[in-house]
Amino acid sequence: MTGNKSKVLNGKAKPEEKQAMLPNGNRGTNGSIASEPTENIFLFIPNIIGYFRIVLAVASLYYMPLHPRTCSLLYSISCLLDALDGMAARHFNQSTRFGAVLDMVTDRCTTACLLVFLSSAWPRWSILFQGLISLDLASHYMHMYATLVMAGKDQSHKRVSQSRSRILNLYYNNNKVLFAFCAFNELFFIALYLLSFSSPTLTPSLLQPLPDTLGSSTQPANPAHPAVTFFANPYSAAALELARANKMDSFWPWVLVAISSPAMAGKQFINVVQLVKASNWLAEGDIEARRAKGLPHKKSK
Repeated sequence: MTGNKSKVLNGKAKPEEKQAMLPNGNRGTNGSIASEPTENIFLFIPNIIGYFRIVLAVASLYYMPLHPRTCSLLYSISCLLDALDGMAARHFNQSTRFGAVLDMVTDRCTTACLLVFLSSAWPRWSILFQGLISLDLASHYMHMYATLVMAGKDQSHKRVSQSRSRILNLYYNNNKVLFAFCAFNELFFIALYLLSFSSPTLTPSLLQPLPDTLGSSTQPANPAHPAVTFFANPYSAAALELARANKMDSFWPWVLVAISSPAMAGKQFINVVQLVKASNWLAEGDIEARRAKGLPHKKSK
């Protein structure tokens, strides 16, 4: 009968329509969403937390040149939420590859931006900060790529066996160890950022008296001589923050540097280990691939 939704047409079975995967993780038929239960990966709770981290990080970058207290608060909250999104992923069973990459990219970008500011604050040490940025990006990219190529797409970069590396196994498989190293690493750089506004030892220009009018300076982290473009009014919120910044005590930032420096050094060592292990893993894969192709060719006598 013409009114029936039969799959038999002219005596032949009507082929099943293919379902297409939509970008949000839903399945549709010929461009339409299927009636079966669907879920949007982009709206998972851990990923929403990740978006909020990005907003806080961007806000901290906006306040970074002139407002050390506001910037440090926003930046610290963004870093602490890194632990919360992982807890939410495990609690709601919403661990995804997109969320893992979003989390790692956010971490790398925020740390790199802070180190860029420190490079401009202390040009003499810029090569050191540039080296830390390069090491951080290179080690994590090599590790992610090696895991994807050698272990398969379903293998998490945090699943490192002891046979591969005991250090990385402890670092990635123990949440407390991972959080401690990451937290103290960021704390060290935040403390350096605060010292650029408070320590005459590291920033001698802080000893210079405030001018009658806000001038310009070639040193971005110098609150005594900021380059004012958006806030020309000396009674603006930025100017008031500058006055408070010049009176910032450097005692606690130095304490934070002393406490966090061992963990920061350990984190850089872990990055080196991660880079070396990933390189060796990829080299092992290259050797196996070349052997499968009969390479190198034996020299004929």
